[in-house]
Amino acid sequence: MLNLSPLSPSVLVLILQLNTYIMLTQGLLQKFFPFFGWLKFIHYWFLNKDHENNVGIILATCLELHFFVALYLKDSLAVMEWGDDIKAVSKDEAVMLVNHQATGDVCTLMMCLQDKGLVVAQMMWLMDHIFKYTNFGIVSLIHGDFFIRQGKSHRDQQLLLLKKHLENNYRSRDRKWIVLFPEGGFLRKRRETSQAFAKKNNLPFLTHVTLPRIGATNIILSALVARQENGSPSEGDAKELESKSKGLQWIIDTTIAYPKAEPIDIQTWILGYRKPTVTHVHYRIFPIKDVPLETDGLSDWLYQRFIEKEELLSHFYETGAFPPPKGQKEAVSREMTLSNMWIFLIQSFAFLSGYMWYKIIQYFYHCLF
Repeated sequence: MLNLSPLSPSVLVLILQLNTYIMLTQGLLQKFFPFFGWLKFIHYWFLNKDHENNVGIILATCLELHFFVALYLKDSLAVMEWGDDIKAVSKDEAVMLVNHQATGDVCTLMMCLQDKGLVVAQMMWLMDHIFKYTNFGIVSLIHGDFFIRQGKSHRDQQLLLLKKHLENNYRSRDRKWIVLFPEGGFLRKRRETSQAFAKKNNLPFLTHVTLPRIGATNIILSALVARQENGSPSEGDAKELESKSKGLQWIIDTTIAYPKAEPIDIQTWILGYRKPTVTHVHYRIFPIKDVPLETDGLSDWLYQRFIEKEELLSHFYETGAFPPPKGQKEAVSREMTLSNMWIFLIQSFAFLSGYMWYKIIQYFYHCLF
């Protein structure tokens, strides 16, 4: 695994600018040149008969790699993984339920999922609408990710838009995974409101997480899980699942922990004023058959997951490690690593893209002036 010291501010600015250029390059290539797929990871082309969709796969992979690679090189970011091995379900449909502390959570997940097969290419992100205006916003829109506008006044409308978005984009784009932050906002912003709600409704008092909101989770499960009739899918749903996919099969309860409970936000990543750190991510996999689909049952089940997250994080902040699974004496962590050659090739493509945009701007400048 790379272990590099922080880059100088001038080099960092250059890398971030080039990453912005590469996002725009990919967006334009996706729009105007459908044959762009052969330029990147051409073997993906033969893994899926839907060739047009492979372009989206390639772009999505590049998008997420480019975003975190500069941060990875700059901050010597390391990630330790705990709990279940999610590689085992990487080819199945799944929803990741993640606690949300800061904007850096998205970057952490982008990094964690790079070595999980084609997960990154075939996943759908549900992110705060502010990410739409970042350097990877245009590619996320093309890729079919969903940007949620927070706030009570927008909630009902956003849930309707999410349902429509899933119907129009999830199956048609061959998506497999969805990343969701059920808390509906950052911990520091929602903690006080959540604790007041818990006190009023006789619910557990949580400090390291907030009580989740049921709306988006309910919409996702309703849209992607075949309804059961007498213990089996209804006839229409069964035919649809057989012809298209096996349907949603797993819920992956994901807990992100930062040392000393100090989350990393995007400003920290960009300015680099914190020392290199290790982020810890804990996974627990639940079969979808064990998850209640009715609203009340799902609400109780989701609350229980976040109560468990509170216990996990409390143990981590006290000991520096997550507790072992039941029946085991010691928890084992796994260091998430990336190929140095892979990182080199990706960044080389970013620099080439930046040079291309420099030449384009230079050409138009001379034409105009």
